[in-house]
Amino acid sequence: MMLTSRTLDEKMLILLRQGKSFFHIGAAGHEAAQIGAGLALTPGLDWAFPYYRDLAFMLAWGTTPKEIMLNFLAKADDPSSAGRQMPQHYGHKSLRIVSQSSPTGTQFLQAAGVAMGARKTGAAEVVYVSSGEGTTSQGDFYEALNWATRDKLPVLFFIQDNAYAISVPRAQQGAGSSVYEMAMGYKSMHRHEVNGLDLLEVNKTVRHCAELARSGMGPSLIVAHTIRLFSHSSSDDQRKYRAQEDLMEDEAADPLKSLAAMLLTRKIATPEQLAELQQAVKEEVDEAAESADIAAEPDPDTIFEHLFAVPVSSDRDNRPPVEGPPVVMVDALNHALAEELAADERMIVYGQDVADSKGGVFTVTKGLSTRFGSSRVFNSPLAESSIIGTAIGLALYGLKPVVEIQFGDYIWTAMMQIRNEVATMRWRSAGAFSCPMVIRVPVGGYIHGGLCHSQNIEGFFAHLPGLYICYPSNAADAKGLLKEAIHQQDPVLFLEHKGLYRQSYAMSPEPGPEFRLPFGAARVVREGSHLTLITWGMLVHKCLQAAQSLAVDGIEAEIIDLRTIYPLDMAAIIQSVTKTGRVLVAHEDTLTAGFGAEIAARIADTAFEHLDAPVRRLAALDSPVPYNSGLEAVMLPQTEEIIKTARELVAF
Repeated sequence: MMLTSRTLDEKMLILLRQGKSFFHIGAAGHEAAQIGAGLALTPGLDWAFPYYRDLAFMLAWGTTPKEIMLNFLAKADDPSSAGRQMPQHYGHKSLRIVSQSSPTGTQFLQAAGVAMGARKTGAAEVVYVSSGEGTTSQGDFYEALNWATRDKLPVLFFIQDNAYAISVPRAQQGAGSSVYEMAMGYKSMHRHEVNGLDLLEVNKTVRHCAELARSGMGPSLIVAHTIRLFSHSSSDDQRKYRAQEDLMEDEAADPLKSLAAMLLTRKIATPEQLAELQQAVKEEVDEAAESADIAAEPDPDTIFEHLFAVPVSSDRDNRPPVEGPPVVMVDALNHALAEELAADERMIVYGQDVADSKGGVFTVTKGLSTRFGSSRVFNSPLAESSIIGTAIGLALYGLKPVVEIQFGDYIWTAMMQIRNEVATMRWRSAGAFSCPMVIRVPVGGYIHGGLCHSQNIEGFFAHLPGLYICYPSNAADAKGLLKEAIHQQDPVLFLEHKGLYRQSYAMSPEPGPEFRLPFGAARVVREGSHLTLITWGMLVHKCLQAAQSLAVDGIEAEIIDLRTIYPLDMAAIIQSVTKTGRVLVAHEDTLTAGFGAEIAARIADTAFEHLDAPVRRLAALDSPVPYNSGLEAVMLPQTEEIIKTARELVAF
C-alpha cells in the first residue's frame, strides 16, 4: 500500500505535467502514519473524515487505485464527487468516507456530530478525523475537542504533523511545541504522540484508542510526527522556504526507503522481489490511470443535479385550515416542534439555552426538554460553529437535527460551516451525502435591540445554492412552514422575526398537526388592482396598514407575502405584476444588495412589458440598526414611507 500510494503520487504528477489535471496534493512521507491508522479501524462500520493529504489512508480504507485516478482526473464515475471537486477532496459513500471540502478544520465538528449520532443510537462505531498540524490553529478544532471530551464521544483526532503548514513552520503556529501539549487541558481526552514514520507504532496506538472509544472511554488525540517529501501542493515550491539540509534530512528518513531497507536487512524480501513488487505496482497504477483517462466526462447537463433531493412542489393547498383557536407565533412554533418530536424519534433539538427551565431566550423551546428528555432536547456550548458543525454530522448519520442560533446577528461564526459545508454537501458529493437539517434563527428589528440584536440576514444567505430559506409573517404560516422544513431532505434556514413572536396582529387560528405549508407558495394577503406590494416578515403587516390607508383614497394595493425567500414564487409575482402594472418591493433589511434588488431584477427581466412604472424598492437605510428609539424609527422602514412611495408609483 505504501508503494502504491507513492507510485500514484508520482503518476499524478506526470499527468499534471501532461495537462490532464490541474492540481495535486501528495501523501509522500505520510504513508506509514496513514496506513497504520487505516488498518487499525473497520471500513464500512467506522466513519472517516480524511483530509486532502490522506491518499495512503484512502487505500488502506478500501479505495482502489482506479477510483483515486477517477478523482484526480475529475471523471463522471469519481466516487468522491463525480468530478465536481478538486482532486484529493475524498469521499466514498459505501466506505463511510464523508465528502470532504477545501476549508481546513470544518471536518472536526462534523466528525464529532457523527460520533454523537453513534453514541445516541448505541452503535459501537468509531470516527476517524485527520488534518495536518497547521489546521489545529482553527477554532473549530478546539470546539470539537470541547464537544468530544464533554460527551466522551468516540472520535479519534489523528493529526499528521509534518512541521509545515504550507510554508509556515510549526513554531509559528502555536504557543506550545506541539498540538499534544496544547490539548493537555481537555479532561477525558486520551493523548498520544507517536513516530508517524513507524507504521507498526501508529497501528498499535490507533487500535488501542479505538478500543477505548468503543468501550465508552472517550476520544483520543494522536499526534503522528511525519515528514513532507513533496511541496505542499503542485502550486507550491518548498525549496523557496526550506533549507536544502532540511530537505535532505527528510529524504533520508523516507518511510518507504526505511521499510525496504528493513525488509532486506531482516531477509523478509530480496532485492529481486522488491524490484518485482515495484514493477507490479507500477503496472497496476498505469492501468488504473489509462482506464480512468478514457472514462466518461461529467455531462454538462447535470450541473444542477443534486442541488436538492427533489424539486420543491407548491401544488399542495397552501391555505392554512381554520382549525384551532388563535395562537401567537411563538406558541405555534413551540407546538410544531413538540408535534414533530413526538412523531419522529430521529429528531433532535439543541442550541444555546434551549433546555428547560429557560426554554430558549424567546421560549420557543419551553417545555420540550422536560417532555422529551435531555437526550433529544439539550443545551449546546455557546459556539455557533459548533452547533452547525455537529448538526451536519448528526444529519449525515441519519438523525434530524433542528438547531437554534440564538440571534441572527451571531450566525457569522458558523458561516464557513453553512456556506461551504451545509449548502454544498449534496451537490459536491453528487447526491451521495446530504444535510437534512433545520437552522432556526430569530432575526429582525423594531425591538430596540441595537445593531447586534436586530439584523436581517436573508439577503446574505439567498446567495447560497443548496439552502432553502423560510421567513413567515404569522403564526399559522410559521407552524406550517416549520413542519414542512423538518420533513425536507435538505437544509433549511428558518428565519423567525422576534418582533412578531407575541404580536396580536401576527396571531392566526392554529392549524392541526397534519398541516404542512409547501415551500415556494406565496400568499396574496390582500387583492388590489393599482399596484403590487411584494414583502415578507414584519413588513407584511406594515404593508397591510399602508394598504388600508391607501384604500381610503381609492388606491387598491395588492400584497404578496413571499413566505419563502428560496424557493421564490416568481409565478405569483408575475401574475400580480401583470394585473397591476406597478410594483413596490418592501423589506426590512438594508437597501443596497438586499433581496429586493433580486426581485426587482427578475421582474425587469421577465415582466418588463407589463410595467407602467419603474420597479421601486423600500428598505432600511444603509446603516447599522440604532438602539435609540428615534434613530431606529428613522433607519427602519415605516408605514408612512410605504404610503408615500405607493402614491408616487400610482401617480407616475
